[in-house]
This record gives sequence, structure tokens and C-alpha cells, in this order.
Amino acid sequence: MRLSGALLICALMLADTSCRNGSNAAGRQGVVTDAAAGAGTDIPQAGQSFTCEPVPDDVWERMQGLSWKDNDDIAREDLRYLRLLHRDAEGIAHEGEMICNKVIAEDLIEIFRALYEAAYPIERMVLPDEYGADDERQMRANNTSCFLYRRISGSAKLSRHALGLAVDINPLYNPYVKRRKDGSLFIQPETAAAYCDRNADFPYKIVEGDLACRLMAAHGFEWGGSWTSLKDYQHFER
Repeated sequence: MRLSGALLICALMLADTSCRNGSNAAGRQGVVTDAAAGAGTDIPQAGQSFTCEPVPDDVWERMQGLSWKDNDDIAREDLRYLRLLHRDAEGIAHEGEMICNKVIAEDLIEIFRALYEAAYPIERMVLPDEYGADDERQMRANNTSCFLYRRISGSAKLSRHALGLAVDINPLYNPYVKRRKDGSLFIQPETAAAYCDRNADFPYKIVEGDLACRLMAAHGFEWGGSWTSLKDYQHFER
């Protein structure tokens, strides 16, 4: 379901601005040691593994001129900073970070906690600012992210990511694919041509009905892999 501008403003105004399990820990993806992971350092307390808080000052500074640009569409107070555990394809646990809209913050906490507990593979989760807020660069690095103030590629229309209402998961292996009028394919990231064949077997692939799709759908997100005019296999939006 897509919200009109007026409905979105109402949703933002009515949203609960509180987050549970707030934490002021520094934000960089790190390897986590626990019984299942069996490797790494920097063990978080169990209650602090999945946290949500207003965007801290140090994180806000990192975002300036990159994922954040002055605008009239969304304010700092509409955003939340999440710390989320995730496992890569080898089962190693990492502590990631994400900025999202406050209206989906608790949903994402629940979704990514369930993905982590099920060892659903997510390779990398750092802020787009680590890649200069260059979406192509972060997609090539297979970085899972949410907020990035930008327009849709090749369009003047604001992306759902600009409102913190869309999440891209394992984007290198789950590309955006659109057939041009001349029959050629437009692929993002450009390095993902090998992963356009959705019948092939490769790691980090999102398929219809898998755990990520089911959890996202249960929380009201639409999957770009189900679209007909194009395919955006990495993309979930609300």
C-alpha cells in the first residue's frame, strides 16, 4: 500500500515516538561473539542487541551532507537509530546499524530479531554514509540499509528511502532490474548482472515466500520482487 503525502504526514504525527531498549553505544558494524557465532569480539548485552533511539549527535554528524540533506520532507525527529544483530552466510554474527522512520522502527526491530534468530543471512549493515551516501557503491558492497535522502534513479520522484520507509536487503544479490524499450536491461547495481537469473543458486538470494518476505509482509511491507513493470528484489517498502 502506498500512502499519499497527506496520509503520510498524519501517520508521522500520530506515530509513537518512543523506542524500547534505547542505547547510546557507538555505531559501527562489528563482529559479535556468542555461543552460536563462535568468533569475534565486542559482546553486546542480550537486552541491548536490538535497540532503537532518537538519532544520537555523533551519528547525526556522520550523516550531514551525505544520507541527510536539508529538506522539507522529513525532520531529524522523524528518524530513529537502530542497532541490529545479523548473521552472514557463514553464520558469523555482526552488530549492524540502521536509520529508519520512527513509524517502522519497532517493526524493524521485530523483523530483524526474528531473522537473526533464524540465522537468515545478511552480509553487511552499516549506514550509507560509509559509502559516501552513494547508493551504487553501497549496493555493490551488498550493504543492507534504510534511510537515504535521494530521488528515485532517473526520476524527480522522491524515493521511499528518503522518508526512511523502505529497506534494501542484500542488494548486490537482489538487484533492481528493468527492461528498457530497446529490450536491454537496466540493472542496479551495475555489477549484479549474474544475479538477474532468479533460477540460479547463489547466497543471499531473496525468493518469494522466504522468511524475509513473510516477516515484511506481516508488518505491512510491499516487496519489489512482486512488482510487474520492473523487479526490485532487494526492496521492501511501506
